Amino acid sequence: MSFTIALNFEDGITRFIQCNAGEKVLDAAYRQKMNLPMDCSDGVCGTCKCHCASGDYALGEDFLAEALSDEEAAARQVLTCQMIPSSDCVIDVPVASAQCKTGITTTDADVVAINALSDTAIELVVRPETPLHFLSGQYINIQIPGTPHLRAYSFSSLPGSQEGRFLIRNVPGGLMSQWLTQRGQPGDTLTLSGPMGSFYLRHTVRPVLMLAGGTGLAPMLSMLETLAQRQSQRQITLLYGVTSDVDLVKTEALDAFRQKLPGFRWLPVVTDAQSACPQRGFVTDHLSDEMLNQGEVDIYLCGPPPMVNAITMALRERNITPAGFWYEKFIASQSAAA
Repeated sequence: MSFTIALNFEDGITRFIQCNAGEKVLDAAYRQKMNLPMDCSDGVCGTCKCHCASGDYALGEDFLAEALSDEEAAARQVLTCQMIPSSDCVIDVPVASAQCKTGITTTDADVVAINALSDTAIELVVRPETPLHFLSGQYINIQIPGTPHLRAYSFSSLPGSQEGRFLIRNVPGGLMSQWLTQRGQPGDTLTLSGPMGSFYLRHTVRPVLMLAGGTGLAPMLSMLETLAQRQSQRQITLLYGVTSDVDLVKTEALDAFRQKLPGFRWLPVVTDAQSACPQRGFVTDHLSDEMLNQGEVDIYLCGPPPMVNAITMALRERNITPAGFWYEKFIASQSAAA
């Protein structure tokens, strides 16, 4: 038996290692040529201190209080030289990946399909050389063929799948948009690098409120796939905001999640005043007290900066401080490197 350990470095890069049953995380990392911070490796110095964001583990008693206090341990601080996982875990490492002699993973992937879902959204399906490991909600850089330019796109697929899926905004004049609509064909090869990002699904038991704008739906689809795989019983609400009715995509997939997740519901929100949608206006117009649950809720928000800013302001005006609040802004045609 082994467990998958996601190591999130402070520069946004995530690397995955396999930790055998009974094996310490530090030993597993070194076995896989990843040099996590350390000095003594005996639970004395505290150099290897990290934070376990999710997962189950044991620390034992072979470390000094000076290296890890009771208060730190209660806050899920860990010493990787003493940490023995008993499940998959996510660990926040407080240094840049380069300091650990690791970095972005690069892989090639064949294009399987390029689907025009609407005038404004394109679905890209790729098959990498090996299954892509990432945390639901994270993104990857894709190099535009024939150029040095990168574009960052969130996965909409389940981590570890044979195929990777992405929802891409069709930007007039955009380099990637032009390649996808004019030149890209199944069988073409793309270079992917990552995964990256601190926007990912956390392990809690609170109700979930997902707020997506346009192709910001992509990471929510990935999160929903993961929640369905876990047979989650949590209450999950998705507000999906778009400009016009034709911009609503992947609605059949969203409807299917109602069968996979008993606590799931989704509501479209359309800005166009002429829309037939019952929820017209902006997502902020439809944030009910029930959804916000007096702040006892995990909110995941992905959309353009004006939407993210508006929702942040709306929560502040209503004196709501969510127990969990994670968001990601996207800007058309902006490379991840920038």
